[in-house]
Amino acid sequence: MASTAKFWREQAARYNLEGTRCLNCGSFFFPPRALCPKCRRSGEVVPYQFKGTGEVVTYTIVHQAPGNRSRQIPYTLAIIRLDEGPQLLSEVICEPEQIHVGMRVRAVFRRLGEEGEEGIIYYGTKFVPADAASPSASATPTSQT
Repeated sequence: MASTAKFWREQAARYNLEGTRCLNCGSFFFPPRALCPKCRRSGEVVPYQFKGTGEVVTYTIVHQAPGNRSRQIPYTLAIIRLDEGPQLLSEVICEPEQIHVGMRVRAVFRRLGEEGEEGIIYYGTKFVPADAASPSASATPTSQT
């Protein structure tokens, strides 16, 4: 029996910023874990929906997109510490001069990429400055990168 592709297994976490939480010690995990590394078997790990807010820990501005000539450059990649504690790598959608360590950010659902001209389009979580206006109802994920 073939296993389900990793892309589909991780879909909930990617689309909803869903992780896990240990009810025994209170630790939060992203990506989700089946076992708490602190409590081991005595921990009870349950799904957890993150608020989607956090702050920039560190960042880099990418001026050459590897293997993707259609990618808008420059773009910013950052380590984000979620308010609950876990850290993750994500793109921050803002002008390069705007980003700084400690900047408050919030999660948004955006287009991540695609497989060829007629392939699957991937969507997932990116971040924007917390004080950025919410996207209008007419904005679509495909029109925003």
